[in-house]
Amino acid sequence: MPDNQNHNSNGSHKAAIELRQVVKKFKNAAGEFPVLKGVDITLREHEFISIIGKSGSGKSTLLNMITGIDHPTSGEVIVGGLNIYEMNESQRALWRGRNLGIVFQFFQLLPMLTLLENTMLPMDYCNVYPPSERPQRALELIKMVGLGEHAYKLPTSVSTGQQQSAAIARALATDPPIIVADEPTGNLDSRSADIIIDLFEKLAQQGKTIAMVTHDPSFTERTSRTLVLSDGEVINETVAQTLPFLSHPQMLNVTHLLEREVYQPGAPIIQKGQRVDKFYMVVDGQVEVFLQGRKIQDLVVARLGPGQFFGEVELVNGGNSIASVRAASVGPATLVVLHRDAFNELLSDSPLTQVAIAEVVQSRLQENKAGDRRCR
Repeated sequence: MPDNQNHNSNGSHKAAIELRQVVKKFKNAAGEFPVLKGVDITLREHEFISIIGKSGSGKSTLLNMITGIDHPTSGEVIVGGLNIYEMNESQRALWRGRNLGIVFQFFQLLPMLTLLENTMLPMDYCNVYPPSERPQRALELIKMVGLGEHAYKLPTSVSTGQQQSAAIARALATDPPIIVADEPTGNLDSRSADIIIDLFEKLAQQGKTIAMVTHDPSFTERTSRTLVLSDGEVINETVAQTLPFLSHPQMLNVTHLLEREVYQPGAPIIQKGQRVDKFYMVVDGQVEVFLQGRKIQDLVVARLGPGQFFGEVELVNGGNSIASVRAASVGPATLVVLHRDAFNELLSDSPLTQVAIAEVVQSRLQENKAGDRRCR
């Protein structure tokens, strides 16, 4: 089965958000159509996650499921250990105010209130912090986002970047553990956008969980994980990381064809001289590529971790395996595999991927030749 979870260094943290087989369908004059198709994802505490995808892929609908703004047609949404759709609307609204900070693309600041008053609003609505403390807390948040000298100005008196910073201060007013941001930099210049991403990075370091929808691929390099949506489904994260030159529909097709394999520490995966019929991608753990010879036993020529792959040399060049591969001794290795025919079709459909794989093949053949000489 395809594994859409990316097992990384945050794996030891508890789940902050879980979507379990979430389906969302809408109806119009033409009939019923699905926007989310059985989405399974887990976002862990302290992660800063970017969510990307083409228009219509389901990104905003996914955020609406997480925030409780819209109901799933089926499936469960668990946030902070609670099934949020077991609450009624008023309970969920209060829960949302206390547990989620929501940042919109268009700021949504009330124009007749100062930045300070806008920041105080969630505290008033959710009745958190004593009333006498709220102005000071709001001022501290305004200063934290760099707007101390603008605290008493109306939103129209500051720049769009400053309005978005104020919206983030407001989102933090109740000290929620989770921040959800929908295209928060979409209307900002590059300098203002960088300030917002810097702020999100600091908040994640301080323990917040942040889920951000973005159209800017450069920002994904600054997040701990990236979820890619295509046609209402989540693309396998390892596929997105390992095969970045594929189009999103191609990635989704590969996701559907994957099989998951787990190997215990030291377990053999491929023996030298064996026929190779699979393309292997590492999801979690490590694998060792090694050679054996008369002079040296188990010469490790490569250690591969998450997002790396093997098996491509034999699939591209034909012939049997040029080296042995095993799970490293540090722990189990979780892999996703693509069978030979699907791999060959993938290369024929994606020239850029074909070129990238060919370059890796040549590099690894050179590594193998050098290793063979040492083993003689």
